[in-house]
Amino acid sequence: MKAIVIDAFGGPGQLHLVNRPVPPPTADEILIELPYTSINPSDWKVREGYLRESSPHMFPLIPGWDAAGIVRQLGAGVTGYKVGERVFAYARKPTVQWGTYAEYVSVPVTAVARVPATINLAQAATIPLTGLTAWQALIDFAEIQAGQTVLIHGGAGGVGGMAIQLARSIGAKVYTTACKRNHDYVCRLGAYQAIDYSATNFLQALHKSEPGGVDVVLDTVGGPVLRESYRALKRGGTLVSVVDRPDIVEAGKMRTGYVSAQPDGTRLSQIADLLARGVIKPPRLEEMRLEEAAVAQERSRGRHIAGKIVLRIK
Repeated sequence: MKAIVIDAFGGPGQLHLVNRPVPPPTADEILIELPYTSINPSDWKVREGYLRESSPHMFPLIPGWDAAGIVRQLGAGVTGYKVGERVFAYARKPTVQWGTYAEYVSVPVTAVARVPATINLAQAATIPLTGLTAWQALIDFAEIQAGQTVLIHGGAGGVGGMAIQLARSIGAKVYTTACKRNHDYVCRLGAYQAIDYSATNFLQALHKSEPGGVDVVLDTVGGPVLRESYRALKRGGTLVSVVDRPDIVEAGKMRTGYVSAQPDGTRLSQIADLLARGVIKPPRLEEMRLEEAAVAQERSRGRHIAGKIVLRIK
């Protein structure tokens, strides 16, 4: 099969196109033929070795964790799916090696969900990692409720855009940071107010509307933004980051946490139901060829994309 691989950690030049054997499904896996995958920041972080301590790896390594395609083979004993069905999955495994920048991937059946009929496979490829990250951070960890106020950093990005929609669907009032050119986009997703982080201090802008702070902050940026976000919270509020681990001392009495999304077919099926009912929608997407993976990763690293980049494999 056609695949993009790296043989060592390093820059975008490490990515190269090769032919690799199709990974056969084990007893608990499904083999998926992939017309599309999508780009996430985790892809270039894997390539550069930033995740080597938290995620064991083996070379040659195929990057990518978003799978959307057609079931081609069921592992022995796998039930509940049929060959030919459209499915998607967050295809992260304990050892990073067989990713989704390839024509085929084998994924544990517990990570798989059916793609709703309301979206195509390119759109489906944008959903698994970002959707699960937003769900596990905001709903499972922060336990957001109707009527609460939420600040979501980086609302135009993949995770931020999904988080805006999930929070809004629950009935929360959503503030988000985004550059000015993306304000219309994030407001269409459901943000009550967009703050231009490049032109104003987000804390000052937020406190004009919410002098006492917000109930929940979702950090998708890290660094100084995370450190300043403690002051955006109400007393007893919740801060959850999907980038860096919050400092317990700085947080004081605030509830804090770090969420790294885990594969979960049940949660993904719940997200698929929201998509099918039109409660949430896929992000804006830009399509590029698999062979352009290096360019796509570098654009993702620049953090200025509204929505997601998908790679067309076939």
